[in-house]
Amino acid sequence: MSSPAEFYNSLPPISKAFGTICVVATAAFHLGLYSPWSIALFYEPVFSKFQVWRLITNFFFLGKFSINFGIRLLMIARYGVQLEKGPFERRTADFLWMMIFGAITLLVLSAIPMLWTPFLGVSLVSMLIYVWSREFPNSQISIYGLVTLKAFYFPWAMLAIDVIFGSPLLPNFLGIIAGHLYYFLTVLHPLAGGRNILKTPIWVHKLVGLWRVGYPTNTPVQTGSGTGVAFRGRSYRLNSSSGRPFSIRNLWSS
Repeated sequence: MSSPAEFYNSLPPISKAFGTICVVATAAFHLGLYSPWSIALFYEPVFSKFQVWRLITNFFFLGKFSINFGIRLLMIARYGVQLEKGPFERRTADFLWMMIFGAITLLVLSAIPMLWTPFLGVSLVSMLIYVWSREFPNSQISIYGLVTLKAFYFPWAMLAIDVIFGSPLLPNFLGIIAGHLYYFLTVLHPLAGGRNILKTPIWVHKLVGLWRVGYPTNTPVQTGSGTGVAFRGRSYRLNSSSGRPFSIRNLWSS
């Protein structure tokens, strides 16, 4: 078993950066260094007072330290890492572009008054879960040890859990929309004979190269026979050595 430091150092760069900034942002809030409303997404001060940081900072506040915060953070550590080390292996720029595209999509959706929410971090995590569920559709998910289902249905199960526990539906629902739009444009539409209109821009590759993290350029990757089949993903399976279904109560297990 690796130490916490070894586990942290083994994380891929984008997922590590996202999770780390979320922890730092929440820790700073608890230390009284800032008010969450100073980083929340309010469009009026963005345009009238040029507080453009709100378009970025709102993605890194997942709420106070709590069980819900811990679950969201562990989802980044599990699903984000699974994506970045699996389907996006040696494609750091593509993974970063997926996150950027998701953030832009969520900002556009949140500009609609009835879809507005002040913090979009939970929505971005929900988008990661959606894309993961399409890339690993046959993985078994055990929800609180009560229900076992395929990963393909996991985003909707999380939405149902929000209903049961009285949590807001909007953040997760926005994430599902953003995730499906990304998956449609990059996988489903090209498979149907369309052109991939969401290729990673050159400036994102240059940005990754400038930061010297991961892999700035696309490198051919050997994938399974399921690659490129709509809604089949690459058929990776979690915990395959033990044969046990994956449980959200045991996100750290491998």
